[in-house]
Amino acid sequence: MSFSRDAAAAESGPGAGWHVRVPEESELPAVAQTVREALLAPTFDLDRIRETTELDRTLAAFDGPQPVGTAGVHSFTMALPGGPRPVAAVTGVGVWPTHRRRGVLSALMRRQFADIRERGEDVAALFASEGGIYGRFGYGPAATALDFTLRTREAALRPEAPRDPALRLRLTEAGDARKGMAVVHQAAAVQRVGEFQRSSAWWNKVLRDPPAERGGHGPLLCAVAEDDAGPLGYALYRTKQQWDEHGASEGSLRIKELYATSPAAYTLLWEHILTRDLVFQVSHDMAPPDDPLFHLLSDPYRARRRQVDNLWVRLVDLQAALERRSYAAPVDTVLEVADRHCPWNAGRWRLSADTTAARCSATEDSPEIRLDVSHLGAAYLGDTRLGGYLAAGLIDEAAPGAVQRLDAALHRSDRPYCGDIF
Repeated sequence: MSFSRDAAAAESGPGAGWHVRVPEESELPAVAQTVREALLAPTFDLDRIRETTELDRTLAAFDGPQPVGTAGVHSFTMALPGGPRPVAAVTGVGVWPTHRRRGVLSALMRRQFADIRERGEDVAALFASEGGIYGRFGYGPAATALDFTLRTREAALRPEAPRDPALRLRLTEAGDARKGMAVVHQAAAVQRVGEFQRSSAWWNKVLRDPPAERGGHGPLLCAVAEDDAGPLGYALYRTKQQWDEHGASEGSLRIKELYATSPAAYTLLWEHILTRDLVFQVSHDMAPPDDPLFHLLSDPYRARRRQVDNLWVRLVDLQAALERRSYAAPVDTVLEVADRHCPWNAGRWRLSADTTAARCSATEDSPEIRLDVSHLGAAYLGDTRLGGYLAAGLIDEAAPGAVQRLDAALHRSDRPYCGDIF
C-alpha cells in the first residue's frame, strides 16, 4: 500500500507550518529542485528523474506550496543472505537549507519507515551522502567497495588464471550489447549479496552517455566475453588518449562496471583490459571489496586501492528480517534492541537459528547482548563484525562469548557489494 496524498495523519512540525505528504505529479519539478539544492548537485534532468521515480513512494515536507524536504524509495529485489527479497532502496533524501534542524528529516524518516513496513518490506538500504546522519535513524554501514588503479606495465595475471579457448571477445558500442549485458548482470546479481535486479528504466540510466558526463573520456564501450551458448561476462568502460611531455602514451581506461558468470570469462575480460594498446593506467571507481582480480594478479600490491563507502542497511521489521535471513552456524541468544524510530522493534528478542531455519520471537528472558538496531543493520549482510562495536563499548555483552557466537552465525565468506548508486 501507499500513503494517501490527503492522509489525515500527515506529520507536521510543531508550530512550523510544514507537513509531510506524497507530492502531486505537477509538484515533481519543485521536489527535484529541493533534492538538487540539498545535495549540491550541479544540475538535474527532469525527464531522467521521472523515468526511475516512483511517485507514490516519494515523500515531501511542504511549507505552504514549497517542498522543504524529500525522501524517496525505489522498489528493488535485492540479493540478501537467504536469497533475493524486496528491499526499500531509499534515495533522494534532503532538506532545503533554510529548514534544517527543525525536525523535517525526522518526520520524513518516521513516515517512510511506516510506509515500508506496511508494504511488507523488512529491510531498507541506502547510499549515505553523510555517514553521520543515518546512524541516528537506525542505519548501519553494512558494505564497502574499492577504488583502485593499475599501471598496465606493472600488471600481469598469474599463468594459472582460468582460461577457456572456447571463449571469444567482442568489442562494441555499449547500447548494442544491452541484451547480453542484461543476461549476465541478472545471473551475477543473484549471487552477490547487495546487488539488485535492474529494470528496463534502470538500464536506460546505466547506459545513458551524454558527452558532458564523460569526464574527458570517450563514449562507453562494452567488451563481451561469450561462447556459442551466449554471453558469460562483460566490461563496460571508457578510454582517454593522453601523452606525456616526451610523446609517450599515457592513455587511460576507466571501468564503469565488470560482471562475469564464469572465472574464465572474468580472466579474458581482464586480459583484454590490461593489454589494450596505448593504455597506461586502468581505474575502477567502485569495485567489490573481494574482487577476484586481487587474487589473479601476479603482484596484487600493484593495485593501488582505496576503501569507499557502499550500502547502509536498516532493519525496518527486525523480527521478519532476522527470520528470513540465512545463518552460517547455530545460534541461540537473547537480544535487547533499542530503536527510537521503529518502536515495534524495541525490546527483547530471542533469536534461535541454525543453517536451515531461524525463529525470532519476543521474550522476557534476560538479554545476553544489548545493542542498537543500527548495529544489527551493519552486521546484517554478513561483513561487518559486531565485535568491533563491542570493543568500542557500544554493545553490552552480558554473557561472555555471546557476540562472538552471533558474529559466527551472521558471517559470510563472500562480501556484500552493490555496483549501482541509487
